[in-house]
Amino acid sequence: MGSARGGVAMVVTAFLLAVGFPTCLSASDINRVSFPKDFVFGTASSAFQYEGAVKEDGRGPSIWDTFSHTFGKIADFSNADVALDQYHRYKASLEDVQLMKDMGLDAYRFSISWTRIFPNGTGQINQAGVDYYNRLIDALLAKGIEPYVTLYHWDLPQALEDRYNGWLNPQIIKDFATYADTCFQHFGDRVKHWITFNEPHTFSVHGYASGLQAPGRCSILRPILCRSGNSTTEPYMVAHNVILSHGTVADIYKRKYKSKQRGSVGASFDVIWYEPETNSTEDVIATDIAQEFQLGWFLDPFIFGDYPSSMRRRVGSRLPTFSKSESTLIKGSLDFVGINHYTTFYGKNDTRDLIGGLLNGSLSDSGAITLPFKNWKPIGDRANSIWLYIVPEGMRKLMNYIKQKYGNPPVIITENGMDDPNSQFISLKDALRDTKRIKYHHDYLANLLASIKQDGCNVKGYFAWSLLDNWEWTAGFTSRFGLYFVDYKDKLKRYPKDSVQWFTNFLNSTQTRL
Repeated sequence: MGSARGGVAMVVTAFLLAVGFPTCLSASDINRVSFPKDFVFGTASSAFQYEGAVKEDGRGPSIWDTFSHTFGKIADFSNADVALDQYHRYKASLEDVQLMKDMGLDAYRFSISWTRIFPNGTGQINQAGVDYYNRLIDALLAKGIEPYVTLYHWDLPQALEDRYNGWLNPQIIKDFATYADTCFQHFGDRVKHWITFNEPHTFSVHGYASGLQAPGRCSILRPILCRSGNSTTEPYMVAHNVILSHGTVADIYKRKYKSKQRGSVGASFDVIWYEPETNSTEDVIATDIAQEFQLGWFLDPFIFGDYPSSMRRRVGSRLPTFSKSESTLIKGSLDFVGINHYTTFYGKNDTRDLIGGLLNGSLSDSGAITLPFKNWKPIGDRANSIWLYIVPEGMRKLMNYIKQKYGNPPVIITENGMDDPNSQFISLKDALRDTKRIKYHHDYLANLLASIKQDGCNVKGYFAWSLLDNWEWTAGFTSRFGLYFVDYKDKLKRYPKDSVQWFTNFLNSTQTRL
């Protein structure tokens, strides 16, 4: 069965390369009416990047509080202690909720801070945290904005990391289930769309293989990069516990809440689309395996009940196994597939083992080199981030890949967007003229629409990252992804960029365009 899945994936990749696609619908000819009637448009955020108030109303510390206060980990030496101060701004004026209402958005994706509910990860509930999210949910619904709630957006309680190494210990499955159950109980009467995990691939790899994100574990150049960890095994252990945690939580929701609350439970996966650098068999196969080590690592267990055969073959005994009961638990446990897609890279076979010679573990196990360059020429125009190159057609190809390989499950684009630099040499007036961002959303949405209308892909929604410029993890405040400009030097005032007007026009058009 595993080898059959790998064969299907290779056939899909070859099919996409061979047949290509019809001419994409023109970006200038689309608006919200072009999309299916029940298609959802929203913006996305996370608690740690938006809320601030990290030591208030009983909130406990998370691993990202610790990591961001560790010297040298954040590009501009900043932290998220204040972030965008949404915690206080909500109390004062509901400003950010009103911004979404004014644009005509249908939904808002935000995350709950685990340590606002359980400051120590477990134990007694912090009522102040429950009250805050109740008020936020009620405020959104009062404005006609549907809440999409992420349970885990990287901010593990530091207490659990200290107690038993967090995601490395199977005990985390029970503690995460208790936390999720508590959220279903307190918020599920109004929240109908739950996302258990945001980008498990990202925090498994960069938290435990490269050490570039919290909790900063790795065995590469120790102790210069990391004081502890094992890059060859820990990412796979973390991912395994995450997958079982999702299955456990989805089962709890199905048994205890679904019949009454009538909601859905999914997860959001980070996916770079990989384009073979050449049409050679070696590069096509390597590119496909790279995708299996990214998306397939997590989605295959939820769709098929096990990891991709390529991972079994290449990782061997370092890759954990699912028991029969565990496979049954996780298979079919996604009500929808969340996709965070920003960019496209080339993939090629690492014939000389260049990556494996420099790195070990999950960073090299796929045997593929994935880069946004071919012969030193970039794959597309670059945004501010060194990893974000603008390749709109990757969106359509990715949607078709998911349709072909995984049986066309319901998909929600839970993040998509691009960033500009945060530079003191760019005037406010110029910063608000974000023509590149408008074109980015134009073109990615056009390709998304083509995948729905022309290819039959089962896509249900689109969330732009992000409503506001915000604290971008290891990039700190150096990167601006927002539709609204935030003045970090003047009381965090919000200013609409030109993309706000574009989205407002797009979302409020009543004229059908095809």
